Amino acid sequence: MKTEVYSWRVSPERKAALEAEARRHGHSLAELLEKIASEWLESQHSTRVDEENEQSRIRAAAISNIGFLSSGDPHRAQNARELIRQKLRQKYSERNAPSRTR
Repeated sequence: MKTEVYSWRVSPERKAALEAEARRHGHSLAELLEKIASEWLESQHSTRVDEENEQSRIRAAAISNIGFLSSGDPHRAQNARELIRQKLRQKYSERNAPSRTR
């Protein structure tokens, strides 16, 4: 049972057009507005469900790659500082090594 009342202001032209459409379909203006509101709410729900499904798909794809390194070294994070220092030493020692030209 409908017990709530909602009202808003519309232009006379809009009101006349709504009333004409309601008559054309054999409905009252209230029935037409109920139908319009229901269809709009359903379309919003469908859009939101589609967006939520897409976000779930994106999250699942991201989660499958978060936090994994394929180095095979389970202690890589603990040893990161030393590994970086070794790589930097190697890089700069190669760069600063005298070239062997004859």
